[in-house]
Amino acid sequence: MKRILLATGLSALVAAAFISTASACTNFIVTKGASADGSVMITYTCDGEFHPHLRLYPAQDYGPDEFFEIKNWGGEVLGKVKQVPHTYAALYLMNEHQLVIGETTFDGRKELQNPDGLLHYWWLMRLALWRARSAREAIGVMADLVEEYGYASTGESFSIADPEEAWIMEMIGPGPGGRGAIWVAVRVPDGYVSCHANMARIGEFPLDDGKNCLYSDNVIPFAIEKGYYDPGSEKPFSFRDAYCPPTPQTLRYTAARVWSIFRRCAPSREWLSDYHRGVRGAERYPLWIKPDRKLTLEDVFDIMRDHYEGTEYDMTKGVDAGPFGSPNRWRPMTWEIDGTEHSWERPISTQQTGFSYVSQSRAHLPDGIGGVLWYGVDDTYTTCYVPLYCGIDDVPRSFAEGSLQKFSWDSAWWVFNFVANYANLKYSYMIQDIQRVQSELEGELLELQPIIEKTALELHKEDPDLARRYLTDYSIGHAERVVQRWRELGEALITKYNDGYVKDEKGHPQEVGYPESWLREVQRARPEQYKLMRWGEDTLQAELPY
Repeated sequence: MKRILLATGLSALVAAAFISTASACTNFIVTKGASADGSVMITYTCDGEFHPHLRLYPAQDYGPDEFFEIKNWGGEVLGKVKQVPHTYAALYLMNEHQLVIGETTFDGRKELQNPDGLLHYWWLMRLALWRARSAREAIGVMADLVEEYGYASTGESFSIADPEEAWIMEMIGPGPGGRGAIWVAVRVPDGYVSCHANMARIGEFPLDDGKNCLYSDNVIPFAIEKGYYDPGSEKPFSFRDAYCPPTPQTLRYTAARVWSIFRRCAPSREWLSDYHRGVRGAERYPLWIKPDRKLTLEDVFDIMRDHYEGTEYDMTKGVDAGPFGSPNRWRPMTWEIDGTEHSWERPISTQQTGFSYVSQSRAHLPDGIGGVLWYGVDDTYTTCYVPLYCGIDDVPRSFAEGSLQKFSWDSAWWVFNFVANYANLKYSYMIQDIQRVQSELEGELLELQPIIEKTALELHKEDPDLARRYLTDYSIGHAERVVQRWRELGEALITKYNDGYVKDEKGHPQEVGYPESWLREVQRARPEQYKLMRWGEDTLQAELPY
């Protein structure tokens, strides 16, 4: 019997996220030697207006004639991919061997998208997780798949990590009717961190270091053929220059996030903003850096909640933040006034995030315990990350159901989305209530982690299945507890912040008005409209207007 796997899980959410809206994601990579606990960590914010569904894919065995069909979002069969004898279990974007993959789309040269290719990047990610045990093996799987079946997406940057290594792989198509794909992959040196955000980041790369760099045979010849690179220029070949030439707008949108991650990881260094502001000839940001200190899991959470706070681009400041300092800017990102183009800042944390994760892959623990997806839905700033171990055999129901078309308290995404959206009414007030609960819950989960894992490890030595059941119950129970606490938070916010009033600790509504800084902006914009007349003490009664 032939087994058919339909487009579900990641592919279903991609239909909404990457077709109806512009792709926009952020990845941060922390190598084993750069983390405080020896974890290899990847972050992934999957940004778009969609409702994600958390999925678990069990390991399966297949016969020699089995395959699955690749379908488009209308259900049309586009092609078939031959199965392998065994596929590995995967919890969303991490498999049972602690292999984890993230991505950001850089588009690059859109003329190189190949409509004849079968596999979009999301299928490559899923197939690699099903078929590979390590990051290096995943790169090989993805390269072989596009060579055989063709690559259908625009330019893509992948973060690929296992308990020992972290890699960046960048891929772009060969254009209509072309074969395979053009790609390069480099290993991030241990002790360093890297990141990418919708722009190709790999510049020069070694051609003779197979341990740390892999690439397609056509990566340079194809660029020469297309006129993207002149070997007679005496300049070394750069993947990003050839396949993703920057513009002032793309730099503002992408490189600013790289700049902000690096400035937070290594504040001892001077991080100039010239490059992401589009200054011609400005120095590019490096592909990776050594952080000032080893990063904890909490550090990584915090970095993914960045709106450029503390810099001149701080999105909680200024008239555009409104009276209550909201960092959110509504789309579209760009606008034009009197023939001049403008753009909002694009932060790491954005209200358009569907889901995000911070992964941990740890070599000193058995796979089912060492691999963790700290998973959150909606905006990273107002979510609460919950630990989901890669060895679990079920997922929290509230993270696996719901629709963008209908609000439901049963959907974790809608619960977090509601709290985040309601906070915009009085952001500087409500965010304090949100962060108080967020800190309490995440703090408790982080504190429990070593205790839970110690118990799981002891169970694993006696009975791996019992350890799996223990971690499944823990992951599901605490995830649902967090969602319930967020429902209560939403109801509390509605009660406390109502009709512009703020209730005090006794439940009495208080008139809090607006911050003086914002009132001054109002006065500056309309200096006469809101001004009250003042009469002198010698005004005659006969002159009064009543």
